Amino acid sequence: RSWINDAEICCLSQGATVRVEYGDATTTIDPTGAHAVAQAFPRTYGQRLVTFLAPDDTAGAGKAVDERPPIRVGVVFSGRQSPGGHNVVWGLHDALKAYNPHSILYGFIGGTEGLFANKTLEITDDVLASYKNQGGFDLLGRSIDQIRSSKQVSAAMTTCQNLNLDGLVIVGGVTSNSDAAQLAETLVQKNCKTKVVGVPVSLNGDLKNQFVETTVGFDTVCKVNSQLISNVCLDAISAGKYYYFVRLMGRKASHVALECALQSHPNMLIMGEEVALSKLTLMEVINKICDGVQARAELGKHHGVLLIPEGLIESIPEMYALIQEISILHNNNVPVTEIPTQVSPWAAALFQFLPPFIRRELLLHQESDNSAQLSQIDTEQLLAHLVEAEMIKRTKEGRYKGKKFSSVCHFFGYQARGSLPSNFDCDYAYVLGHISLHMIAAGLTGYMATVANLKDPVHKWRCAAAPLTAMMSVRRHLRGPGAIPIGKPAIHPSPIDLKGKAYELLREKASSFLLDDFYRTPGGIQFEGPGSDAKPITLTIEDQDYMGDIEMLKLYLDKVKTIVKPGCSRDTLKAAISSMISVTHVLTVMSHPLNAELPLYHFN
Repeated sequence: RSWINDAEICCLSQGATVRVEYGDATTTIDPTGAHAVAQAFPRTYGQRLVTFLAPDDTAGAGKAVDERPPIRVGVVFSGRQSPGGHNVVWGLHDALKAYNPHSILYGFIGGTEGLFANKTLEITDDVLASYKNQGGFDLLGRSIDQIRSSKQVSAAMTTCQNLNLDGLVIVGGVTSNSDAAQLAETLVQKNCKTKVVGVPVSLNGDLKNQFVETTVGFDTVCKVNSQLISNVCLDAISAGKYYYFVRLMGRKASHVALECALQSHPNMLIMGEEVALSKLTLMEVINKICDGVQARAELGKHHGVLLIPEGLIESIPEMYALIQEISILHNNNVPVTEIPTQVSPWAAALFQFLPPFIRRELLLHQESDNSAQLSQIDTEQLLAHLVEAEMIKRTKEGRYKGKKFSSVCHFFGYQARGSLPSNFDCDYAYVLGHISLHMIAAGLTGYMATVANLKDPVHKWRCAAAPLTAMMSVRRHLRGPGAIPIGKPAIHPSPIDLKGKAYELLREKASSFLLDDFYRTPGGIQFEGPGSDAKPITLTIEDQDYMGDIEMLKLYLDKVKTIVKPGCSRDTLKAAISSMISVTHVLTVMSHPLNAELPLYHFN
């Protein structure tokens, strides 16, 4: 399509030279796990924040190219395919050639397996011509989503050494960037010169923290799904006799489901985070849905649309426990046919209660990160099956007098992954590609490319790099207060913030969504015209200027230093000391919460 790259007005595209500004050293997202992270990553923990700015002297941007040595960089698609991934490669290539035309960019064919086997494709203008602004990962492809075992890390390092790479760019989500951090640490320890940097590309939107406002592909996937959902909503109200149960991708977090609900206004949304927090059982979830069906029937409405995330099934306590037992047996190499006989008695009873198709899907072999294959578990069909049974029961008991309940099930997953990326994802990915090059040129390793102020126009975006270790925490395996950090430090999926503005907006509209049928039809993705620059509602509504808040804090600290100087009055000095003691005490308490429970761990 015809598309003008708005990112050209971003500071990183004003020439090959940028100004690198180093900030303070970083800690971790969870202070209780900081020591464990520091021990696991002794060479890359605590690195400083980095900001990339336009040169002070515009003439400096014209520095002779031949004064900058050519750079050799490799790029690999490690995560699931997500719209916009190709533009990361495009931005990286353009920045690389602007830095020095003799620089070389290698793409690894077949994802991480191509990295291990040193199967490369040199990325050139001609190679990129057919892939700019296109969906999918078909330029290079992908395979297993891990660089984890000693053998895999060793193979990756050998490839980096054989190609004499200055940098390796890993494109992916939570798991891929956790592996990128470990690879960076290992290469530093082995004195390998290759710098490893990550790029947040994931349709799930769960790689979200104080540095990462959203991921590449999330906007596109939500827009495509919202169009499909709105079509189903109109079909439901037209026929007036079906309930549509729609399952959406998103793994363990409900970001896609929440964004799609705000865009399309379905009647109900069951989020995993709510279920986990309230510890609702499977039948309690079913009863809540049935109560909604009954309330609508009293208004003469016998149709509706229900959204659920694919991770919902793991958020239900008894289902989570059953899945964990099955996972342990898988890890112990117990044959699939024997697993049902080796789970605990209560788990066996639950397993037998479930419909045959769910039993079969729960026994599927695990994903590369040892989690259940959530995309292959038909949770929407399970809910529809149980809701129908409950509605029949209520009818027999005289509690429900409406029409017979009928359901239609859908899984909207793969339909959106290969979509043409939205203008926002095109710009965002292209800029992240540029940042990746400048990170490598600055000698950074174990960092992720980040952009702040994404809800603003492109020229107000703030380009930066944050250490991957600053996004890490230690997985907890208990739900309740006082949970003890155990396991290996990693970047974990970030769930919906149930205290955030986006969730608050959903709660305000929940009753209207349920009863009023005020469906919203956003239509297809727009590339030109009034709707072409629309961004995710959950992105625009939240106040996420973390870097701006850091600068504001520095400003006030500098003001204190300016006011409280040797020679100031004793009263001023005492007031400053008293205030600092109070602030320090409050921050110490906040940094070590008594229940040691972050929203991050509702699923673990």
